[in-house]
Amino acid sequence: MRIIWKQLLLLLAAVLVTQAAWAQGYPDRPIKWIVPWPVGGGADVVARLFSDKVSKELGQPVIILNQGGAGGNIGARAAADSAPDGYTIVFAYSGTHSINPHIYKSMPFTQDDFDPVIFLTSVPQLLAVNASVQAHSVKDLIALAKASPGKLRFGSSGNGAINHLAGDLFASMADVQLMHVPYKGGGPAAMALLSGEVDMVFGEPSTMLANIEAGKLRAIATTSKARSLSLPDLPTISESGVPGYDVTSWNGVLAPAGTPPDRIARLNQAFNSVLSDPDMRKRLLAVGYEPIGGKPEDFSKKIQEELDKWGPVVKRTGLQIN
Repeated sequence: MRIIWKQLLLLLAAVLVTQAAWAQGYPDRPIKWIVPWPVGGGADVVARLFSDKVSKELGQPVIILNQGGAGGNIGARAAADSAPDGYTIVFAYSGTHSINPHIYKSMPFTQDDFDPVIFLTSVPQLLAVNASVQAHSVKDLIALAKASPGKLRFGSSGNGAINHLAGDLFASMADVQLMHVPYKGGGPAAMALLSGEVDMVFGEPSTMLANIEAGKLRAIATTSKARSLSLPDLPTISESGVPGYDVTSWNGVLAPAGTPPDRIARLNQAFNSVLSDPDMRKRLLAVGYEPIGGKPEDFSKKIQEELDKWGPVVKRTGLQIN
């Protein structure tokens, strides 16, 4: 009996040593970070803010691969189909993971296809207008929309994206008619706003702040329940004439389901370390991203809460994509 126990202890020790060596050897080659949106959009901007610093933490390059389409579904599916070895991660966005399941008749993935890595940031959206639009407040904008029903155009990063639903929710709660114009990402929508192709956008701050500061666009309000940490002097839509309005985007990192827990832990540690850096926090807040961080399970909880939240909103709009 003593011999059997000794053999079991030796076997357990061998397993633990092997696992420790495996963890210490990871990563030993570049990590691919799929961003399911085009270059220039909010997801791309924040991913590039992180990539260099996370690369230094891990000792290996983190290479961004933009793979847009279908509201983020194409890139997310590509990540889910990747080997669960810790060398592929995906940028997870509120629209793709908490809204799309209510909109698309056939989703190419479920949340069971992913393991959570980290909840990165919360992102209050900005309601911004082209500088030529004669509105300097939410009340001005509502009055303008009521005077010309269906004439004011708002751009979004695509049908069913969170900034599309933000516009529809605003129109419903403010009792106005707006025209929705979808684009293939937040970057193209911001460019359309800049050119005057659309009148307003409910969008990621990172895609518009430079042009707001230059006076080419005008920020009217933020979409979150509380004022943005990045723009504390800008009122919320809720306090500016549409009580109860609250839309906040978020993002994080997922890995293909079945990725070894020790590798998830290593990735989580690297991202948390970057998020705790004062310079990084300052840079994120400068472009409208509020740092979160935490354990992988915290991110799972957030995704589920948002999935439950957006179901009734989507149902009210009647929006569905084949």
